[in-house]
Amino acid sequence: MYFKIVIVLLVAIGFGPIPFASAAERPNILFIAVDDLNDFVGCMGGHPDAVTPNIDRLARRGTLFTNAHCAAPICGPSRAALMIGQHPATTGIYGQIHDKDLQRYIKQRGQTAMMSTWFADHGYHTMCVGKIYHQGGGAGAFEEDGGRMGAFGPKPAKRMNYDPAWFDNKHGHTQTDWGAFPDRDDDMPDYKSADWAIQRLQRQHDKPFFLAVGMQRPHVPWHVPQKWFDKFQRDALAMPAYQRDDLADVPPTGVAVNEAPMMPDTEWAIANKQWPAIIQAYLACVMFADAQVGRVLDALDDSPYADNTIIVLWSDHGYHLGEKNHFSKQTLWERSSHMPLMIAGPNLPADQRVAAPVSLVDLYPTLLEMTSLPSPPQTLEGHSLTPLLRDPAADWPHMAMVNYGWKNTALRDARYRYIQYDDGSNELYDHQVDPNEWHNLADDPASAAVVERFQSHLPKRHAKWSQFSRYDFNEYLTANRENHR
Repeated sequence: MYFKIVIVLLVAIGFGPIPFASAAERPNILFIAVDDLNDFVGCMGGHPDAVTPNIDRLARRGTLFTNAHCAAPICGPSRAALMIGQHPATTGIYGQIHDKDLQRYIKQRGQTAMMSTWFADHGYHTMCVGKIYHQGGGAGAFEEDGGRMGAFGPKPAKRMNYDPAWFDNKHGHTQTDWGAFPDRDDDMPDYKSADWAIQRLQRQHDKPFFLAVGMQRPHVPWHVPQKWFDKFQRDALAMPAYQRDDLADVPPTGVAVNEAPMMPDTEWAIANKQWPAIIQAYLACVMFADAQVGRVLDALDDSPYADNTIIVLWSDHGYHLGEKNHFSKQTLWERSSHMPLMIAGPNLPADQRVAAPVSLVDLYPTLLEMTSLPSPPQTLEGHSLTPLLRDPAADWPHMAMVNYGWKNTALRDARYRYIQYDDGSNELYDHQVDPNEWHNLADDPASAAVVERFQSHLPKRHAKWSQFSRYDFNEYLTANRENHR
């Protein structure tokens, strides 16, 4: 015990390595995903009215990565990239992929292991509940699967505030709606998922465990009981930054690729006086999800595993709440890829922030290093975050990469965001002076060197669309681009 205390103190004052697990005593992993959560989190400062005390205390307990990004701004490919450890540009999984199809993809590849099965194959008991892969538990990717507990329900018999049938949309569908429903917290899937996870934390485990808990709010529909709406005074809420002519300097392909025609847009929300109601609903859903995260964290703290469990909290992508005339994910702009990522655990520094650009794809190699497990057969394209856990100011030469469809790529470094589309058109934003991405600098001669630097980091090869990744999404992007030429 004395030796461990000395090591932790040395780390805290900047001396010595963090002592990661030996093979003899591997830590447990509590892996928490919160669906569609952007930076409307207290500790991230994305919205001044956000109330997330439990996620905030987890950030204080460990390391918050303030410049973290998904690998794809849509659920299926983002989660597949995280759990396989490879970017969509490598796998060809650009669009939604059903869990069984992901298993078929893995079988076809032969030498590819998903994170959950790799941990199971190396001595961990793996458990999941809620949404971890696109449809839940990856169709057998965990040894115990509690299911999605009702997925995105319950829902009222009729839509409350938004119906996509009001618009002539030929592509896609949405569950988007908002309003107080149902009456009780324990009718919500996330409440039931927290219960299931708490029961597993109360068990006696004879080997290390990997427990994945997927919270499905604030994914649409934005329905939670009325008491959560009452936490926010609708007419007093701050509205996100919005500029009507924001897309005037975006190339036509960029407008097309980033368009989500089945979703409400900001002009509609303003005209119909629904924008404050949407923000209230989203914040209510975030606060509800935060409360369920808190219940799971409390159960861990009350368990025998409190001092030997790594906690990772992440979201699969960000979400627009009116910025750039969008209420959606599915764009290559900052709001759609930026999301919370935090890691806490035994012998790790507390209450530190990392500003380096990191990716969800980095989690696979990070957890392998922290648990002393060997690498899987496939090449992991992420980079272990352990140097940044040791020293937030450590040299980090990597960029975060986001793919949205074939050859549509965003790159993020510590200052800039660069986007290049399949026709070569591009965007560049300086987040140091333009955090809202209102001024595209890609054609500014003064930015030529910056653009050239980013282009040197683009993938050398873009895989064709995987046969297991839904082609209707590819067809939608193609048709949408043609419509905007």
